[in-house]
Amino acid sequence: MGLVGCRDGISTLAVEVGGLRELTDPFVVPGPSGLAVRARLRVSETDAAVLRKVGAFLGSLAAHDLAVRCRQALEHDATSWARRKRELSEVSSARWAGSITKATHDQWSLARRCQAAEKGWLRGQIARIEARLARPLGARADKRERLPRGYGSRAEWHAKSRRLHVLRDRLAGLEADWAAGRVHVVRGGKQPARLRHRLYEAGLDERAWRERWHAARMFLAADGESGKRLGNETIRITETGQVAIKLPAILAHLANAPHGRYILQATAQFRHRGEEWADRITNNRAVAYRIHLDTVRSRWYVTASWQRTPVPPLPLEAALARGLVAVDMNDDHLAAWHLDMHGNPVGEPRRFFYDLSGSTSHRDAQIRHALTRLLHHTRRCGAAAIAIEDLDFTDGKTREKYGRNKRFRRLISRFPTARLKARLTTMAAEQGVAIVAVDPAYTSRWGAQHWQQPLTTTTRKTSRHDAAAVAIGRRALGHPIRRRTAPPRTHQSDGYGHRTAQAGSETRRREETRPRLPGPRTRCVPPGSGANAGDQRAQHRSGHAAEQQSWHQDSLPLSL
Repeated sequence: MGLVGCRDGISTLAVEVGGLRELTDPFVVPGPSGLAVRARLRVSETDAAVLRKVGAFLGSLAAHDLAVRCRQALEHDATSWARRKRELSEVSSARWAGSITKATHDQWSLARRCQAAEKGWLRGQIARIEARLARPLGARADKRERLPRGYGSRAEWHAKSRRLHVLRDRLAGLEADWAAGRVHVVRGGKQPARLRHRLYEAGLDERAWRERWHAARMFLAADGESGKRLGNETIRITETGQVAIKLPAILAHLANAPHGRYILQATAQFRHRGEEWADRITNNRAVAYRIHLDTVRSRWYVTASWQRTPVPPLPLEAALARGLVAVDMNDDHLAAWHLDMHGNPVGEPRRFFYDLSGSTSHRDAQIRHALTRLLHHTRRCGAAAIAIEDLDFTDGKTREKYGRNKRFRRLISRFPTARLKARLTTMAAEQGVAIVAVDPAYTSRWGAQHWQQPLTTTTRKTSRHDAAAVAIGRRALGHPIRRRTAPPRTHQSDGYGHRTAQAGSETRRREETRPRLPGPRTRCVPPGSGANAGDQRAQHRSGHAAEQQSWHQDSLPLSL
């Protein structure tokens, strides 16, 4: 089992003798193609009543349209879409109808993608259980032959065989739904619907649940249009923050402004990215708006979103020209270390802690604060890239892979991989920092093996996560994780120091042995006791050998 490093490219191949797989090349993660900002609306009682009526009416239209779209299944086409839109335009408006039908189509497409993902997950679980059922009871795993371990007891084998039948039935039903084009969608969310049957556990009464349910099913979203006034004809927000809503035809009697519009007494002030939003509405560029109610806080919010031309990602060589900050993601902190372009750790390791317990908003705030500190540290180091692992635990949260280790399965279940990567990509794009994703295979193991002990000093205790960050950074830079073996203790040139020079292939005399020089440098011959010590014949007479010249070693670069 060994590792072959390739310096010409950015690939590192793993030898298959020991069961290691081929590692994928690092790549620069593309930046976001759109963004959204939110502002609070301090509405009056009259404004809240109008918003509830409009949202409930449009929500009923959206629910009916979704039911029609689900009944059409795979027979849907552009003609049926136009027919649905005409029917909705008669009771609302053409633009409201367009927003509703587009939202319906997106929801149906999302349900289909979820079905495809669930099919893949079920097939993987079935294959794992079948492979373990075929093994003898108590059999150990054979990594060389790629054979899983057997179940520990006959009772466990029987329970897994029953679960296998359950999973096969689920897969059969899912494949039938996929072939027929059936999707199972709940407007407002499946979780609030299930919450109705366990209100006592959630600490809610029926009135509070019903208010949350109606708020989730309201529809107050309008797509933007480029070239139209303020970028949106249905929901308009001026530079001063005035919000005007185009009312549906049936609710036109609630208008307090010309052309069937209702102007809210509340104003919207976008603190974050306000200048970019103002620039878009000034130039009449498309901006989509969504008004929604947070029943927990009893607050109304408006969210503005728009698309922008995606910036092409930097070439990998340009992103790594000034080194990078490598990050090892953990369930409670980010372990970061700055590496120069040669793959050498610079400075001290940094840890950015966060707490993932509590509510969703608390977890989001913790992740956002940790990433903010990470980006500030990256800018102070002068690096232009952050290296992270391309982690995905969607296939590794089951008992079939990690057995009864419930603690570890719970740990990886709460790992914020997808959310952390998405938020980091968005925040780094605003700071001009590139995100480089690397293959996560063996980084913790090889980092601890090759870097944890050498980087530990009397004043610094290097953790396994710090060493893994160094391994991630070296893989992103194209260097092998394995360090060059240090010479014997008596051959080290720095006074028994730890020589860790990484000479490149073009460096001359990088593998030559060092000549033996008498003197205090090697501590083998005391000064003044050499073979020609005190002999001046070589200076005054001919025919004698010249005095031995001093040999100076060229300074070795740390790494290339």
